[in-house]
Amino acid sequence: MVEVGIPFSDPLADGPVIQHAANTSLRQGMTLSRLFEQLTQMRPKIKIPVILMGYLNPILHYGIEAFCAKCKEVGIDGLIIPDLPFEQFKEEMAEITTHHQLPLIFLITPETPEERIRAIDEYAEGFIYAVSSASVTGAQASFDERREAYFRRLAHYQLQNPFLVGFGISNRATRSVADAHSAGVIVGSKFVTLLEQEPSPEAAVQAFLKALNE
Repeated sequence: MVEVGIPFSDPLADGPVIQHAANTSLRQGMTLSRLFEQLTQMRPKIKIPVILMGYLNPILHYGIEAFCAKCKEVGIDGLIIPDLPFEQFKEEMAEITTHHQLPLIFLITPETPEERIRAIDEYAEGFIYAVSSASVTGAQASFDERREAYFRRLAHYQLQNPFLVGFGISNRATRSVADAHSAGVIVGSKFVTLLEQEPSPEAAVQAFLKALNE
């Protein structure tokens, strides 16, 4: 699947790489409305699910109902909103996202209690985003035993939804550890870095695949 980020000036869950990319986009005039225009042109060419990731402030400014309706119109398959509390989602957004058949993908961390994970699992659709550590996004060289124990614990819960691991996946070592216990991995910072380093998007994709598999 493809995750598309909504640029925001204060992305609290993101590290320096994504922050820099967001600020660059905003300086060049990117807005949520312009992003929807681009997604309208792009979506027919993509045959896999497209997930939209963004923070709550721009969504509230756009209007929750209007935002969800537009997401459905342009073909978005799900949402990730890192700073949206689970309880607020249930009270203010669950009915709207259900109406527009727009699943929200919830984040959990190593500090999330089992009871809360299971409550999230009851509401989740598609998959759960397992953040590898209680920090911001960014490439890491390896995962320690504590991280692997967290992945094993989640697998042991036998949740009804699969979980994918994100934050820190940058090479074969981190991908392999996460893959051993989860349904897959989510990679952001490493790919954004390669987009800036490589001469073309095609070259960045090849370098990205090489980094995760060699």
